Amino acid sequence: MERLTAQEEDVMLYIWKLTPCFIRDILNEMPEPRPPYTSLASVVRNLEKKGYVQGHRFGTILQYTPLIDEADYKRTFMSNVVHNYFTGSYKELVSFFVNDRKLSKADLNDLINQIENEE
Repeated sequence: MERLTAQEEDVMLYIWKLTPCFIRDILNEMPEPRPPYTSLASVVRNLEKKGYVQGHRFGTILQYTPLIDEADYKRTFMSNVVHNYFTGSYKELVSFFVNDRKLSKADLNDLINQIENEE
């Protein structure tokens, strides 16, 4: 799975949310100031070249659907983050967020309960 730029990731989030969608649908969901239609179309074409979306022609316009599941992308992205920044340790990742005060004791208890209830 080829890595996406930040701009491509932003657009993919809209595509996953709106699927299937047209470029105009994505533009309508974006906050102001919105990019020009042609700029967004260029990003979507790049996503198509990278194999993330597929366009289906309806007359003169294309409707896009994702070819990559959002959960699969997140899994791959997070695996790369853990590997590159936390020496492959998810424990170090969680520890980082605890030390940075991004996870509270209540959050950790919720995670423990989630782990204990998975069987």
